[in-house]
Amino acid sequence: MSPLHIDGRNGRSTIYVDGSIDALAELRGARRLFIITDENVFQHHGARFPAADDVVVVPAGESSKNLADVERIYERLIAAEIDRDALIVGIGGGMVTDLAGFVAATLLRGLPCGFVATTVLAQVDAAIGGKNGVNIQGYKNMVGTIRQPAFVINDTSLLATLPAQQFVNGLAEVVKSGLIADAELFARLEAHGPQLVATQRDGHLAEVLARAAKVKVDIVNRDEFETGERRLLNLGHTYGHAVEKRTQMPHGFAVSIGMVVAAHLSVQRQMLAPEDAQRIENVLRRLGLPVSADVPRRALMDAMRKDKKRASDTVNYVLLDAIGHAVTVPIAYDELERTLDDLRLPVA
Repeated sequence: MSPLHIDGRNGRSTIYVDGSIDALAELRGARRLFIITDENVFQHHGARFPAADDVVVVPAGESSKNLADVERIYERLIAAEIDRDALIVGIGGGMVTDLAGFVAATLLRGLPCGFVATTVLAQVDAAIGGKNGVNIQGYKNMVGTIRQPAFVINDTSLLATLPAQQFVNGLAEVVKSGLIADAELFARLEAHGPQLVATQRDGHLAEVLARAAKVKVDIVNRDEFETGERRLLNLGHTYGHAVEKRTQMPHGFAVSIGMVVAAHLSVQRQMLAPEDAQRIENVLRRLGLPVSADVPRRALMDAMRKDKKRASDTVNYVLLDAIGHAVTVPIAYDELERTLDDLRLPVA
C-alpha cells in the first residue's frame, strides 16, 4: 500500500503503512539522531537500530509516561548536547511515541520527530495524528500537544515479538476504526478475527492494519485539532479511560469495554439496532477482548467527570447510529449516570 499523508499545521507527516525499520537510516538524512525507546523494544529490536548520537531507554509500561520521566529525558539529551539540527525518533508502542513526541514538541521549543511503531495499537492509532501526551495523577494524557511527526514507520515484522495479550490489546483500536468509519473493515474482523489472533500474522493482517490507519489519517486530515470530527476517534474512550484508571487494565481492553457501553447507550437512544450491538460484542469476545469490568459505578463516574472531553456538566460522548458511522452526542453527567444504571450490560 502506498504511504499515507497528513498535512498538518507544522508540515506533512508520512505514514509508511508497509514500512521497514531499516528505512530509518535514510529518513534521518544528515540530522543528528536521538532515539527514545523502552527496555522491551530495545531488547528485542535494538540490534536493528541505526547508529545514533544517543539512545534513551526507559522502563516499559505506562508508568514511564509522566512529567518526571520527561524531565529526566530532557536532562539526558541536554547532556548529550542536543541542538536544533537533531531528529528525535521514538521506537516503540504508544507509551514511547507519546513520550518521544512530547519531548520533541517541547525541548528547544520544538524539534522534528519520527516514530517507528512496534505494536498494533501504535501502528493504527497512537503513533498517528500528532497527539502527544503524558499522564497526571493516573489521568490519561492530561498534559500534551498536537504536533505531527515527520514520519511514522509501521513495520509489521516487529509485531512478531509481541506477547499475545498485547497483540489483542491493539486490535480494540482496529475494531474502533471499523465501527466509526469502515463497515467493511469491521466485516473482515468478523470473518477473520480469530485467525488474526491465532497466528498474530495471517494474510489479512497487513491490510487490516493499513485500513485502520487510513481511517485515522483521513479524519485527522479533516480535523487536526479535534474541533469536530476527530472526536469520533474517542469511541469507547470516555468509559474506557475511567475503567483503565480504576483497574490498570491495558488500554485496548478498557476501550473494548467502553465500546460495548457505547453500543448499548446507542441502542437505548434508538440510534443503533440491538442486533448490531450484539455483533459488536460478539466480535470483541471472539478477538479475546473483555466486554465488561467489575468496577463500582461511583468510581467510574468520578473518573469520567475528569475526562478531557467534558464541557461544564456534560461530556461529548461518541455513539453509533450504524456500524461504520459514529456521531458525537453531548450527554449531561447526571443523565449519563442514570442511563448507565439502567443499562443491561454484559456480566463480568
